[in-house]
Amino acid sequence: MKTKVLAVITAAVIMLSFSVTAHAEGAAIEIGAPSAILIEKSTGQVLYEKNADERLRPASVTKIMTILLIMEEIESGRLKYTDIVTASANATSMGGSQVYLKENEQMTVDEMLKCIVVASANDACVAMAEHIAGSVEAFVSRMNEKAASLGMNSTTFINCTGLEAEGHLTTARDISVMSRELLKHNDIKKYTTIWMDSIRGGQFGLTNTNKLIRFYDKATGLKTGFTKESMYCISATAESDGMELIAVIMKSPSSDERNADARALLNYGFANYAIYNADTQQLSPIKVIKGKKDSVTPIMNGITSLVVAKGTEQNIKCEISVCDDLLAPVEQGQKLGEAKLTLDGNVLASSDITAESAVEKAGIFDIFSELVHYFLIV
Repeated sequence: MKTKVLAVITAAVIMLSFSVTAHAEGAAIEIGAPSAILIEKSTGQVLYEKNADERLRPASVTKIMTILLIMEEIESGRLKYTDIVTASANATSMGGSQVYLKENEQMTVDEMLKCIVVASANDACVAMAEHIAGSVEAFVSRMNEKAASLGMNSTTFINCTGLEAEGHLTTARDISVMSRELLKHNDIKKYTTIWMDSIRGGQFGLTNTNKLIRFYDKATGLKTGFTKESMYCISATAESDGMELIAVIMKSPSSDERNADARALLNYGFANYAIYNADTQQLSPIKVIKGKKDSVTPIMNGITSLVVAKGTEQNIKCEISVCDDLLAPVEQGQKLGEAKLTLDGNVLASSDITAESAVEKAGIFDIFSELVHYFLIV
């Protein structure tokens, strides 16, 4: 097997094992809330954190997980926006933020989602939980299973609403994780970006509990929360110049301070960092000797995007080295080379380059068939 350097690509954007430091050089930020985190959505890179692993009460920020499970049901085809949901007596008894569903009142999934996302309606949450899982208990079990699958190891959900319950706890970091997962469902922004709307034929108005949607021009969502015990929480998302950020604030003493902290984190992220998308160039196929196929396509594993401090992009380079021929058999995922992302001579990230598919070793029959094919063409 021979190896060659194919290219040195300026401003390449490979994100694999690289993590940005919490504070950009020369930048300073003050967050009043006791717990907070700022991450970039596509990479999950942490740009700022403050006591991000402290377990706290999330209030209605809990509903991010509820909404996530609803969106997964819709995208799986098991649930449709037009499906009719009937409110039970249990759903109507929730209290707190609500749209005052009456027992046996019916709404579409689309309307229920609007009530949950925009108005933080507890009654609509319970109605959807019962519709999807048969009971709130079964739905909450699914919430905890999903949290575990996402690595939210500091989270325990007791209900689907965020109403106060002993042991109902999570962290700013875990909230950022489930927020990032929810944002993978593009349709959710049709709801999270609503400022004002209505249900029941215009008879009942809805106003977004997230005031950043109205007063922060980059805002895309996501969910607020408040109880006397949890105080003021938010998972605030915003997008600018192709980069989307998630800022989580927990246990802020007032809604104004919560929103100011979220805005400060988002402004800090946009001012100090930028995202660059992976180069879409295709690596040339690599020749395979004595295989059933004469070549294999090399791919870069894990390439998505990279967040860097603004102003450093012109110095980013990626050195790619791959073999120029292979002897069959070739396994799918077999390492064929490596890509290294560097900044001022320092390696920021590296990626294995692997075979996209397997290539079996050619047998006698394969070789004979190829010879026949060759002579017939000649």
